[in-house]
Amino acid sequence: MAGVAASGRKQAKWVPYAMVAPTLTYLFIFFVIPIFTLFKTSLSTNSGSVFLPTMDFSWEWSNYSSAFTDYASQIERSFWYALAATLLALVMAYPLAYVIAFRAGRFKNLMLGLVILPFFVTFLVRTIAWKTIVADDGFVVNSLSAVGLVPSEGRFLSTQWAVIGGLTYNFLPFMILPIYVSLEKIDPRLLEASRDLYSTAGRTFRKVILPLSMPGVLAGSLLVFIPASGDFINAEYLGGTQTTMIGNVIQKQFLVVKDYPTAAALSFVLMAIILVLVLIYTRALGTEDLV
Repeated sequence: MAGVAASGRKQAKWVPYAMVAPTLTYLFIFFVIPIFTLFKTSLSTNSGSVFLPTMDFSWEWSNYSSAFTDYASQIERSFWYALAATLLALVMAYPLAYVIAFRAGRFKNLMLGLVILPFFVTFLVRTIAWKTIVADDGFVVNSLSAVGLVPSEGRFLSTQWAVIGGLTYNFLPFMILPIYVSLEKIDPRLLEASRDLYSTAGRTFRKVILPLSMPGVLAGSLLVFIPASGDFINAEYLGGTQTTMIGNVIQKQFLVVKDYPTAAALSFVLMAIILVLVLIYTRALGTEDLV
């Protein structure tokens, strides 16, 4: 019996590894290998013709220095747009998530359904719809012009604010849902205790609700900032020549110019900067209770 029990324990040790093996295999094939290939490409030199490009691996570190020097403005612009979109999404998402969590009542499921409804439409279609909304002769621009927010004969499309607006619009649900989950998890008895101790509504929000909802704010900020930094669809359809983001440069280098080493180096530069910013941000806010 002791031998059977020992054999059972020995087999049980392999069960967790067997369970994660398919996931690890999938990640190795579709993540590790492509990342390694991309890194090798970033250190190569382009040769051959435009139609039949070939690459020679030569430890070409100059591709990275060129990425910073030649496309510094696009990199800076991308992170500025992503930061602006993240802040705008947070300002709009938090009140809505608060209302859904604490005030929606029997309409809570309906409001959550409306939040995720845009996901039933493709990203590209939503962006083109935003382009139609902010067209030069559209209702939005005419209304903003009437109140002086847009100069006469001015335009909203092909400006940085159109791109930021598109990013905010497309990624707003990713901010709302994590904040809602954090607010929903707050024990109502904590709010009752705060009121019993004669705390004002504003103080209850600052001392109880806001700190407990910070994991949702952190998660939502990352879910908006990271994809917005590398986005190129909004800048392509809503912006102009002066609003090009680094994602547009990478897309053009890969598919039009076919300068694969430069495109790969730019991709790694973007990933490295995002990783550093995320580590700093998560370290500042903490990740213990991250949703």
